[in-house]
Amino acid sequence: MEDNKVNRAKYKLALILGLGSVSLVLLFILSVSTGVMDISFQDAMESTWNIILRGADENDKYELVIYNLRMPRALSVIAVGVGLSVAGCVMQALIRNPLVDPYITGVSSGAALGATMATLAGISLFGSSDFSLPIMAFVGASLAFFVTMALAEAAGGRPISYVLGGTIIGIALSSGTTLLMYFNSDQLHGVLFWLFGSFAYMSWTSALIVLSVVMALTGVMLLYAKEFNVVLLGDEQAKQLGMNVRRFKTMMFLLVSALASVSVAFTGVIGFVGLIVPHLARMIVGGDHRLLLPASMMLGANVLLVADIVCKTAVEPSELPIGAIISVIGAPFFGYLMIKLGKEYVM
Repeated sequence: MEDNKVNRAKYKLALILGLGSVSLVLLFILSVSTGVMDISFQDAMESTWNIILRGADENDKYELVIYNLRMPRALSVIAVGVGLSVAGCVMQALIRNPLVDPYITGVSSGAALGATMATLAGISLFGSSDFSLPIMAFVGASLAFFVTMALAEAAGGRPISYVLGGTIIGIALSSGTTLLMYFNSDQLHGVLFWLFGSFAYMSWTSALIVLSVVMALTGVMLLYAKEFNVVLLGDEQAKQLGMNVRRFKTMMFLLVSALASVSVAFTGVIGFVGLIVPHLARMIVGGDHRLLLPASMMLGANVLLVADIVCKTAVEPSELPIGAIISVIGAPFFGYLMIKLGKEYVM
C-alpha cells in the first residue's frame, strides 16, 4: 500500500514536471508577445527562436524589444517564482509551521524599508546608484529575517512564535516605511512603484544575478531534501537519527534568507507566493521534500508567470502591480489555511 502511494506521488511529480515544462515554454512565448508593442504569438515565437540561434538582429524591432526588454523580464519572473516558492517550502519545513513564508517572516517589510531608505536618501554604492536599491533591499530583508528568527527563538521557538514574530517585525518595519514616505511625500513615485512589486525595469544584468543566485541556492536545497523530511519528525528524533539539528537549521536559515532576499531585492514586494505554491504542491505530491521541492519550483514559475502576463494585459497600455495581484489571491488563501490548520499550533 505504501509503495503504491509513493509510486502515485512520483507519477504526479513526473506529470507536473512534464506538463509544467510545456506550459512554461508556452507562457514564456506568450509573455514576450505581450506588452505596449503588439507582437503576435507566432512572431514572438519566431523572433525568440532567431535570438536563441544567432542573437538579436539590430534591424528587427520585434527582436530588439523581445531581447532587451521582455526576455530578461520573463526569465526574472520565472526565477523569482522558483525562489519564493522554494524559500516558503523550506521555511515551512524548518519551522514546522505551514503558515509561514518569506512575506510572513518580515522579509518583504525589511526589503521595503531598505529600498525606501535607498530611494529617499539617494544612496550610491560602489560609485553607482543602479544597484543601491536592490542592495539596500537585500540588506533590509536579511536583517528583518534574522531579527524575526531571534525573536521567535527567544519566545520558545514554537511554530506559532515565528508567525507572531514575523507579524510584529513586519508591522514595525512597515511603520518605519510609512513614516519615511510621510516626511518625503515629494519623492514617492519611485518608492510606491517598488512597493507595489513590478518586473517592468528588469535588465539582463539584474535578471542574470537573480537567476544565478536562485539556481545555486535551490540546487543546494534539493541536495538536502531528505534532511528536511527528518527535521519534520522533530528535533529530538532528528538528533537520534544522527543529525546535528542546530547546525543544519542555522545553515539553512542563512541560505533561505539569501534566497528570499534576492528574490524580492530587484522586483519589490511580492507576498504569498511562498505560502500558496508549497501548499498546492503538497496537495498534489504529498509532503516528501524529494518530490515537494521540484514540484514547488515548477508550479511557482508557472503561477508567477501567469500573474505577470495578467498584470501586463489586464489594463493595457498601463500595468497592474504584481505584488497587489498576488496578495489579493494570497490573503484569502492564508485566511483559509489559518482556519483549517491554525488550531494545531498553540503557544
